[in-house]
Amino acid sequence: MKTINLDIQHALFFAEKQYEALEASSVEALTTLEKHTGAGNDFLGWLDLPKETTSELVARINATAKRLQENCDYVVCVGIGGSFLGAKAVNTALADNFEYYYAPNPNEPKVLYAGQNISEDYISELEKLLTGKRFGIIVISKSGTTTEPAIAFRILKEKLENEAGKDAAKDLIVAITDEKKGALRTLADQEGYETYIIPDNVGGRFSVLTPVGLLPIAVAGHDIQKLLDGAANMAQTVEHPSPENPAQTYARMRNALYQSGKKIEILVNFEPKLHYFAEWWKQLYGESEGKDGKGIFPASVDFTTDLHSMGQWIQDGERTIFETVLSVAKPAVERRVPSDEANLDGINYLAGKRVDEVNKMAELGTQMAHVEGGVPNMRIELDRLDEYTLGQLIYFFEFACGVSGYMLGVNPFNQPGVEAYKKNMFKLLKKPGYEA
Repeated sequence: MKTINLDIQHALFFAEKQYEALEASSVEALTTLEKHTGAGNDFLGWLDLPKETTSELVARINATAKRLQENCDYVVCVGIGGSFLGAKAVNTALADNFEYYYAPNPNEPKVLYAGQNISEDYISELEKLLTGKRFGIIVISKSGTTTEPAIAFRILKEKLENEAGKDAAKDLIVAITDEKKGALRTLADQEGYETYIIPDNVGGRFSVLTPVGLLPIAVAGHDIQKLLDGAANMAQTVEHPSPENPAQTYARMRNALYQSGKKIEILVNFEPKLHYFAEWWKQLYGESEGKDGKGIFPASVDFTTDLHSMGQWIQDGERTIFETVLSVAKPAVERRVPSDEANLDGINYLAGKRVDEVNKMAELGTQMAHVEGGVPNMRIELDRLDEYTLGQLIYFFEFACGVSGYMLGVNPFNQPGVEAYKKNMFKLLKKPGYEA
């Protein structure tokens, strides 16, 4: 199967000396990651998920998904950060752009998301949508006490029990949590929910290939085995240091650009289905590298849409940025621009061309303009948007993130800064134990 293709030629000449100087560092960082000898090595379980996820677990996840599909029109995935972004990234990439404008079909529930914010309007409007509907809940939390999903789950659990009855509700709730401890584990055991385990050695932002991501993706009707197969293919591709290793090359190039003064990486897509993939990527890199006063700031844009809003800044603003472009080689369908006799819009020169050809020329023209304007540009080409390719891309970015973090000199697998806002919030809300 074809792998993804990384092209760094339009970034290399901006920082060629730094790139060459980082060869040994990239090899050392990759070796450290593979040998589990670096900081945070107790959170490297994600490295082996593609090959260690058993066919029995995949079959069980698919069976749970089928049960929810048969009994629900909507399934709400309750979680925050890595507990929902990976699933939403994949589900959005593989969905019809207008999926949520259609009513659910039998055995094809809509996967919705809650617990990723504390908006009173959001949760109230979700309740309104679910009123009188068949729905289930996948609640994802290691502890069961994280504020945002805990609030959403308490509200939705109450609603489900009131509408379906408590006995029926327990069969429509699945908990993905710690194997032995925590509030959600205790509740799940008491209520008799089906449960899946969040591995102790896999951090949230690396958890999309565990049941955290696999179950919501399966419920949405996608092939999770193909996702794992794609990830396994990429794991083999990147496991050894080499000038041809795409993850090593990406990590090395972005650190070279960082050393040359490029402090912001913009992940660009020309396919709107990849919007939430960029949101997942931002958490992955922001939470992994933004510490100890270091780290490239991860941002994202959707082109060509944002060329009409952010394009001016990217073209002519402060030269502290570089771009990594996600490009999809083969769209799922073919549509050509029709001819119009009046030609009032002046686009008959495009008549007969595929819409994707216009998009690709917009991509190439943008690359030329931005590089000429002083913006280094890396390009990652995906053969198509399917489960296998997305599995490759997920593992590519995860592995490169570990290498890049070690090259930067930080622990890529902790997140000490995440707790700061929580302590202040708990104090303001007068949570017991936080009064001081």
